Amino acid sequence: MPPFHSPRVALADLRAFLRGRSREKTLGAICALVVTTVIVVIFFLDPKVNTAPPAQIIYADSWTANRTDAEIVADQKKHQAEREAAARAKQQQYQEIANTFGIE
Repeated sequence: MPPFHSPRVALADLRAFLRGRSREKTLGAICALVVTTVIVVIFFLDPKVNTAPPAQIIYADSWTANRTDAEIVADQKKHQAEREAAARAKQQQYQEIANTFGIE
């Protein structure tokens, strides 16, 4: 193991190393360090961007308290028919995609 030195000694050693190199190699090394630093910084910042789920608005239906059971059942049948129609439409879309790609 090499002996541990202070950061000042390490920087002086780095400067001495870079002085012995050509200008192109020094610029290439600096560019490599900058690009690497940018990538590492982006990895640290990225988890903080767009992590919260968007606000979701939920509307609640309000009915009068004096609805009859027949009205409630009629509403339920109407909503069930709407759900089934939406499911059939979605199934039809998937069937068209499957037919386009030849999936059975």
